[in-house]
Amino acid sequence: MFVKTPPIETMNGAFDVKGKNVVVTGGNRGIGLGISTAFAQSGANVAILCRNEESGKQAVDELSKYGGRHTCIPVDIADYNAVVEAGKRVYEFFDYVDVIINNAGIGTTTNFFAPTGLDEWHRVLNTNLHGPANVLYTLVPKMKEAGRGGTIVNISSVGGQRVSTSRDHDKAPYNVSKAGIDIFCKYLGLMLGDYGIRVNSLAPGMTHSDLDKDLPPSAFEAAEKTLPAHRFGEPIEIGALCVFLASPAGCQITGTVIVHDGGLMTIR
Repeated sequence: MFVKTPPIETMNGAFDVKGKNVVVTGGNRGIGLGISTAFAQSGANVAILCRNEESGKQAVDELSKYGGRHTCIPVDIADYNAVVEAGKRVYEFFDYVDVIINNAGIGTTTNFFAPTGLDEWHRVLNTNLHGPANVLYTLVPKMKEAGRGGTIVNISSVGGQRVSTSRDHDKAPYNVSKAGIDIFCKYLGLMLGDYGIRVNSLAPGMTHSDLDKDLPPSAFEAAEKTLPAHRFGEPIEIGALCVFLASPAGCQITGTVIVHDGGLMTIR
């Protein structure tokens, strides 16, 4: 028997996520905080999984003013055993999980062939690719058992589709990790569809986040001059798209990579 999400029949409540239980990795800052905020403002309950517990608690305090139930669970998603323990705490806080946002990630500016290049390769892939796998391997079985369906969004990057900036901003493992997340989402969309669980990747382009500090000045100049949108994106805009994907209006979207880049892919 399949779990099928019914189509919307009216715009009344089409974008409603009120009361949904949402897990956001790295939801304490940058794009992740924008996502957490968007869900909280839309009436959802949010569990933030992050390494920095103090920052996570501060984020929860911010979310609390919108109502709902929110918590922070400290964890390094690159550590599978730690994720298993965090998963137990998630299901102690929530009876069930409706939405998982795999946002936590790290960057690099180290050339692959530098003396520390291979170390950086493993460090970045352990968080950006293996981390989401750890989270989903831990949390998804109970989503399937619950029979409620659900939504998974993996925060990818246009860096998973292009390497044209590598001479100025070398990030080979970052590019590879995001490309891997994109194909992983297609696999998951196929394999979890019978359970009513939809899986998509969201690929931001130039978006303000904690990774801004790793960007060369030319990146900011290019955004102003050449992007069709003429600006960087904002974290809350990524959050808004995640809310849409988790809402009834997004129920027919799965197994795809959605680019949110201000038009960057049209010019490079």
